[in-house]
Amino acid sequence: MSEPVILVEKEGETAIVTLNRPNAMNALSRELREAIAETFEKLEADPEVRVAILTGAGKAFCAGLDLKELGGEGGEGGVNATVNDKDPVTSIGKFSGPVIGAINGVAITGGFELALACDVLVCSSNARFADTHARVGILPGWGLSQKLSRAIGIYRAKELSLTGNFLSAEQADEWGLINRVVAPEELLPVCKQLASDMLSVVPECLSGYKALIDQGFGEPFADALKTERKVSSAANKSVGADAIAERRKGIQERGKQQTS
Repeated sequence: MSEPVILVEKEGETAIVTLNRPNAMNALSRELREAIAETFEKLEADPEVRVAILTGAGKAFCAGLDLKELGGEGGEGGVNATVNDKDPVTSIGKFSGPVIGAINGVAITGGFELALACDVLVCSSNARFADTHARVGILPGWGLSQKLSRAIGIYRAKELSLTGNFLSAEQADEWGLINRVVAPEELLPVCKQLASDMLSVVPECLSGYKALIDQGFGEPFADALKTERKVSSAANKSVGADAIAERRKGIQERGKQQTS
């Protein structure tokens, strides 16, 4: 019996999702693309899961589209189908909780797009990124051409995308693409601690604040400020003074622990 192409392990309210085609560098076959989409749809429907960690089995995070399979799909129609069938990036984006990308190895082209679909990126020192769309001869359809320039600036994004050169984890950290670089053995423990920290905030704020950031980021600045005022005004009406006072004590105690 063949191994499943994706593994899901639940630890409390955190789901660890592992791309599981290590012998193919977790390349995005049609089966894996559909499995990612279906997995995140199920996680969104599961009230017990509030944070997800996405990583890869073996040495790679994800080497992008399975070019061997793609080459047998019949030319241009097959390439276009990779955007129109079950779209893993869109499905990840519909998960209302934070998605932490645990980038354990190379994230290339479609794999780079999967990484950019996450909300927080923690990299092993073995991680590397590359956008090889132009070298393959296709254009991205899962957001890379727009997200990357917003993350690291248009000049750096053009350098990466128009050369197809690799970006090390350390350089990605310097450019502000990722949150941090850790030793390989620390990758999942650090991501699990981040998940635990996120789960300790007021529950309704976890998804609500993420949604507010994402909505505003896609708007012009002036419109985004209006969105914030509108959303916060409606949400904050339900927060009482007693609840704020009680939570303030917890914040003060947490501050003492984190500075000690």
